Order: sequence, then structure tokens, then C-alpha cells
Amino acid sequence: MLLYDKDNKREFKKKLFFSIVFAIVAFTIILSRLWYLQILQGKKFKSLSENNRIRIVKIPAPRGIIFDRKGKSLVDNYPSFDLSIIPEDVNDLESTIKELSGLLNVNADLFKAKLKEAQGNPPFKPIKVKTNLDYREVAIVETNKLYLPGITIEIEPKRLYIFDKLAAHLIGYMGKISESQLKTRSSDGYNMVDLIGKYGIEHDYESVLRGSNGGAQVEVDAVGRKVRVLRELEPNPGENIFLTIELDIQKLAEKGLADMIGTVIVMDPNNGEILALASSPSFNPNMFSLGISSKEWEALVTNPYNPLANKAIQGQYPPGSVYKIITAIAGLEEKVITPETVFYCDGSYRFGRRAYRCWQKKGHGSVNLHRALVESCDVYFYQVGQRLGVDRIAYYSSLFGLGKPTGISRTNEKRGLIPTSLWKLEALKSPWQEGETLSAAIGQGFVLVTPLQILNLMSSIATGGVLYRPQIVKKIESPGGDIIKEFFPEKMKKIPVSDNSIKLIKDALWGVVNERLGTGWRARIEGADVAGKTGTAQVVGLPKDSGNEYVPFEHRDHAWFSAFAPKDKPKVAIVVLLEHGGHGGNKAAQVARDILKGALKIINNDSASF
Repeated sequence: MLLYDKDNKREFKKKLFFSIVFAIVAFTIILSRLWYLQILQGKKFKSLSENNRIRIVKIPAPRGIIFDRKGKSLVDNYPSFDLSIIPEDVNDLESTIKELSGLLNVNADLFKAKLKEAQGNPPFKPIKVKTNLDYREVAIVETNKLYLPGITIEIEPKRLYIFDKLAAHLIGYMGKISESQLKTRSSDGYNMVDLIGKYGIEHDYESVLRGSNGGAQVEVDAVGRKVRVLRELEPNPGENIFLTIELDIQKLAEKGLADMIGTVIVMDPNNGEILALASSPSFNPNMFSLGISSKEWEALVTNPYNPLANKAIQGQYPPGSVYKIITAIAGLEEKVITPETVFYCDGSYRFGRRAYRCWQKKGHGSVNLHRALVESCDVYFYQVGQRLGVDRIAYYSSLFGLGKPTGISRTNEKRGLIPTSLWKLEALKSPWQEGETLSAAIGQGFVLVTPLQILNLMSSIATGGVLYRPQIVKKIESPGGDIIKEFFPEKMKKIPVSDNSIKLIKDALWGVVNERLGTGWRARIEGADVAGKTGTAQVVGLPKDSGNEYVPFEHRDHAWFSAFAPKDKPKVAIVVLLEHGGHGGNKAAQVARDILKGALKIINNDSASF
């Protein structure tokens, strides 16, 4: 009996020892884990815990407003109701999407596509799945919010382009930030769902218009519903921009273009301020603000007349007979002609083995410089160009700013092309041919310009040889109305040509519109003293007797007309370029006349604001 008790006691002690060791090891593991979680990882898990309870909500800043020169709103903001999903708060994403789809009558695949685009976002970040909800849709979501955990409606300012297409190429549009933009701008507070200026003023002045976002610390319950706001930082609205354009003149320019393809630019030649800039076909920037569909985007990018291109600064065209102004000035300054120099035109000029035609088939007879410009005689300028050579013509082109960007835009402005003998040798690996000079002298061949460059040329003639940089922004103001920056006329230079040469050209340009045989007579305005120049730029070589009505539209000539008025005290300058518009003295001159007539009336009535 005693032996039994001793064995039993020894067994008990053995079990007790192992139990104590097990308990010590277990408690050591638990204490180690607690030490790891609370000491080593305490800050991390405290932060995670706070994020489960407290959300940081971005409060977008209203973007700066864009006005015309008189303070009329062109671009504003409006509150948009956007539907978002916070994945972390959704119990069953599939059923939630199905429920939303049924309530709002929206294809569930559209919601899924938005969620797929945002893969990689933190789960507590809202993902926009539908923007611009109407009041009925907002009411439906709010009514069912209790049964839709993780669903929220956010109010965000969206861009409103008040006059739809008006000045779209000048103002620009907003679009979703691209991956490449995000890489360079992430330090400025942008993220992958932000919109950013993509074009025009919206792009060039992004940092001015954007403002700075605010934020709020919001306490939410277990299903993500807001309980209270703990702290809030108000956003700072963007700064406002006043453009140089005048709304009523812009409307005239848009109406003048109507359904034609081309551009109209109106400028104050005395300071370079752009009063109107229209490019056609155009687009409605509100499409981008609302969220452009793939079908709408496809229609824009496949349109053969490229509505997204600003033809005023991105279109590069042969200038045609408008370029004769350059050839005439070069001839006078280089003394290869005088105002009295006469050439005979019988309808063509033979050089080498080729006959270079004049637009006037029967010829102009004996013409001096004045008549050659007034009646736009090609044969006269063939011979002036032959005497000058291409390099001297190119030199005077560069003096007037042709073949180089004007500096009006920070991006996408084209430079055109003013050919020289060296350019052809380097670019095309072949020597310049003398016959090519004849084509260049009348603005054909390799010569390419933008409409804005031609307007600069015409404005510099109007001002006696003073060249201003084109300007589209007048001032920048704070939301409170304080002037932050004011833009003043930038005189680029006084072009080094004689006053006499400028006067001779100016008198001839007046004759183009006002003399009996002037090619621009359709632009005549009683009492306005319009001076201008027509131009017809050949797109493809055509048979001698072909008329525009028998030629496919895309092969028809481009039509130019550029002018200023009044002749001696100019207040306004204009350029009209109609793609495939035929002879510049026809429709282009008529469009310019109607716009000039209205613009002069507006300027004369509101002279204090100009």
C-alpha cells in the first residue's frame, strides 16, 4: 500500500512539472505576441484602427472661373453628385453592384469596369462609378442607403462651359489625368482619379486655375456612414482668368464660320490682343467634363476634318497670294524693283521648259507694283521672285515672324515652313531649283504658314511695321477680386524695313478692297476704309480649265483673306482661312466683311474697354 502511494506521488509530480513548463511556454508566447503587437507594431495597428473609424475625405477646390475681357463668364463650375463605392465597407460587392444596377437602371458591367480601373487603390478610398447623378437618382440612392453599405454620394464641383462650343479651341477642356502626367505631377497632390487641363487655357494655366483641395476627418460607423466631422480644412478656390477675347466678337466669328471648315482670328493690331479665335469644326468641351463616351471620342478622332485641332495655330497651309506682301517688300528693300517697275502679263510666264500660269487666264497686261498687288498678278511676282532668289525672300519672311511660333500657346503651336536653299539641301538632300523660287514667290511650293502668322503679318503692316506678340490673357485675379498679375502688350520689335515700303504696301492693300479691279472688293464696307489681301492656295495640281464645282471637295483650293480697318487708324485686324473654300476673294472676303462690320461697331461703341 505504501509502495503504491509513492509511485502515484512520483507520477503526479512528473505531470505537474510538464504542466508548469507548458503553462510557462504558453504564457511566454502570448506575452511575446502582445509585446510584438503593442510595442513593436503598436503605432501601425493604432493607425489601422483609426483608419477603420476615421476617414480622410478630400474636399475638391472649385476651379478658377474664366471670363472674357469685359468680365462675362465663359467657364464656371456647378455641383455634381457622384456615386462612389468604398470597397472596404461593402459586405458583398457582387450583390451590391446588382442592387445598384437595378435601382438606377444602369448596366452592371459599367460599374464593374470602373472598379477594375481603380484596382490597386487602398480599399478605404472611394471609387467613382457614376458621375452627374440627377435629383431622382440621388433620391433613390439616399432612400436605400441603409441597405447599401459602402455606397456614398459625393458633391464635387465640375466644369461648365457656358456657351458649349464657343471658343472651345482657345479655352480647351478637362480630362482624366494620364499615367505620364501623374508621374510628373504626383508631388503636386494629383491622384489617378483627378481631372486636369488637357488643352488650351485649361492646360496652359492649370496651376493658376486649379486651386488647392481641402479635407475633412470624418468619423464613420461600421458600414461607412458618416457619424460626425472631427476636423475640416477648407479648400482654396483657383484664381480667375480674364481673357482678351470679347464675347460678342467671338460670337460673330463663330457665326461667320458656320458649317465651314477653317478658322477666323480677330486681333487688335495696336497691342496684339486676340479679340476672337474660332476654329471649325469644333467640339463641345462639356462632353469631356461630363465624361466622354467611347463612341463620342471615336467620332472626334476619326473625323477627317479634325475638330480637336486648333486650325488657327496648328493648321499649316500654303499662304497663296497673301505671301505676295512679303515678296513685294523684299523686292523694294533689296531694290530689285521700284514702285514704277512694270512687267507684262499675258496669262503665263515661261521659265525653262515650263509655263507658269497666272490666275487671270487672259492676263493683266502691263502692271506696276500697285496694280500687281491690287489685282494679284502672279506673273509680276514670278519675275520679282526670280530676281530676288529664295534666300532673300526667306529673310524678309523671318522679319515678319513667318516660319516660327508666335508664342501665343505653351504647347502645340506649329511653326510653319519658310524654305531656303540650305533647308532643302539638308532636309531633302537635293539642291534648290530656280523654278521653285517662282512658286515660293506667290506663296506656293514648300511655303507653309499658320493663320495666326498671317494675321501677325497683316497687323504689322497696319501699325507701320511694329510686331506685337499675340496675347490671349489680360489678367489673373484672386477669388476675392485682387489683381495677381496683369499682362501688358509685348512689342517684339520694329521690323527693319523702310516706312516708304510699308506705306506703298498699305496703299495697295486698300486698293485690293476699294479699287474697281481689286480682288477683295467683296470685303468693302462703306466708311470703314478696309485694307486687305486675298489668297488662293492650291492644294493639288489641277488641269488648266478645271473649275471648283468639278473638283472633289478635298482637292479644292484653300481660301484666304486677311485685312485691317480703318486703313490709317487701324482698330481691328482679321484673318479668315477656309479649307477648300475656293478663291479668297469670294466667300473668305465676305466672311471677313461681316465680322469686321460687327466688330468695328462693337469696338466703336465700347472704345473705353479696348
